[in-house]
Amino acid sequence: MSDNNFVRPWHGIPREQIDWHPTVVAERCIGCGLCVTSCGRQVFAFDYLSNKPVVLNGLNCMVGCTTCATVCTQDALEFPSQGFIRQLVRERKLLRRSKDELRANREKYDLMLRVRKCMPEACPAPEAS
Repeated sequence: MSDNNFVRPWHGIPREQIDWHPTVVAERCIGCGLCVTSCGRQVFAFDYLSNKPVVLNGLNCMVGCTTCATVCTQDALEFPSQGFIRQLVRERKLLRRSKDELRANREKYDLMLRVRKCMPEACPAPEAS
């Protein structure tokens, strides 16, 4: 079961077609829960009986994110390899899609526009002449 607020296509690829989520290596896990409390996408639940995290909503995991594995002091979480992601990028021609999206949505991504919108005083508009 996944939270539909998090399950969205990744660069046009339906999330259900991408096998990206953590796997808990129970033998290494000490049950600290840092992975559960660090994940902002509600991928995990915590099994208080076994004192272990459980991947409950794997599709909620952002493709490419490894925050939970990064903070795990026991290396008890594993993900597919970087090669898996890079192969998707190549096969689905995502570099071209990304460039096209940047061009088509400049108002969304442009640094100067965003800085001006967030902090008008940091980047005053040019004076009219």
